[in-house]
Amino acid sequence: MIRPLTRALRRFGANEMGTAAIEFAMTVPLLIAIFMASFESGFLMIRSIMLEQSVDMTMRELRLGHYTIPTADLLKEEICKRSVVLSDCEGNITIEMTRVSTANWQMPTDRVSCVNREEEIMPVTQLQIGQQNDVMLVRVCVAQDAMFPTTGIGLGLPKDSQGGYGLVSITAFVTEPN
Repeated sequence: MIRPLTRALRRFGANEMGTAAIEFAMTVPLLIAIFMASFESGFLMIRSIMLEQSVDMTMRELRLGHYTIPTADLLKEEICKRSVVLSDCEGNITIEMTRVSTANWQMPTDRVSCVNREEEIMPVTQLQIGQQNDVMLVRVCVAQDAMFPTTGIGLGLPKDSQGGYGLVSITAFVTEPN
């Protein structure tokens, strides 16, 4: 009784049929996770670079005086027009512009406020248009959804309750004299 059982176990252990399928089943989920993480990080970087570039271009236009009456809505529109990869940009963007005192160089210490997409109420941000030679600090935040929120870098990003993370761009400029 024991001999036929041991022979059957030896034959089963020596049989190599299906080993490639087992290796495939073990490695493919890992490869897919790596692909998803690299795709998410690449798209995050593209979004971040496009936001930085559009904020820089818009603030250049502002400091050179190309906007007659700069408002928050106008700046949002201009930033979103230039950053084509951000989804629902105008609905998910906040802009804060504050004057930095050159007497003590006191910078804002609070976090950049982002849009809470669960509520209709937008965060209160200030938009101060500086006078000649004022140093202005501009902070922009756009809430975006992760493509793969449960794997890779999408899992590690700080997200709001709807699964979106905040892209932040911070820049400063001196208001040009007329």
